[in-house]
Amino acid sequence: MVVSLVATAFWAMLPAYVPNNAAVLAGGGRPIDGGRTWGGRRVLGDGKTWRGTAAGTLAGTLLAVVLNAAAPAVSGALGVLLPTFPLAAGFGLALGAMLGDIGASFLKRRSGRERGAAFPGLDQLDFVVGALVLALVAAPGWFSATFTLPVLAVVLVMTPVLHVVTNVGAYLLGLKNEPW
Repeated sequence: MVVSLVATAFWAMLPAYVPNNAAVLAGGGRPIDGGRTWGGRRVLGDGKTWRGTAAGTLAGTLLAVVLNAAAPAVSGALGVLLPTFPLAAGFGLALGAMLGDIGASFLKRRSGRERGAAFPGLDQLDFVVGALVLALVAAPGWFSATFTLPVLAVVLVMTPVLHVVTNVGAYLLGLKNEPW
C-alpha cells in the first residue's frame, strides 16, 4: 500500500517536478516582467524568463507523453498500476508548476526578498499548488481519479524532501547559485 502510494504520487507529479529544472537549464533571455518595478521592487526579477517558462512547460508536457509510453512496463515491474496522462493533464501540471513558481517570485519580491533568497514552505510547495490547481482545471476527471487524499498527502510530504535534495544537487553541480 505504501509503495503504491509513493509510486503513484511520484509518477503523477513528475511532469510538475521537471519544469523548473528544465527552466534553469534553458534559462536566460527576456524576463517576463520586462524589467518593470512595482513599489520600488522588480515585479518578478531576471530569473523568470519567457524562454525558461516555455522550455519548462514543454519539458514537463513531453515527459508526460514519455511516461504514458513507459507506464505499462514500469507498472508491471513495480506491480503498481501507474496513471497515464491525458495531454491536458500533462500540460496543466507542467504549466501550473511554472506559474506557481512565478507566483512565488512575485510574493518574494513583495515581501522584500531578493532573487535567490530563501522563503521556507513557499519555495518547496509553490509549484505543487500551481500544478495541482491547473491540472484540476485542465483535466478534472483525471485529477480526481489520480490525486486521491492519500496521494495528495504523500505529495505534500515527499515534495519538500525531493526539493531540498535536487536543489542541493544542482547547487553542487554549479547549476544554481544557492542550495534552496
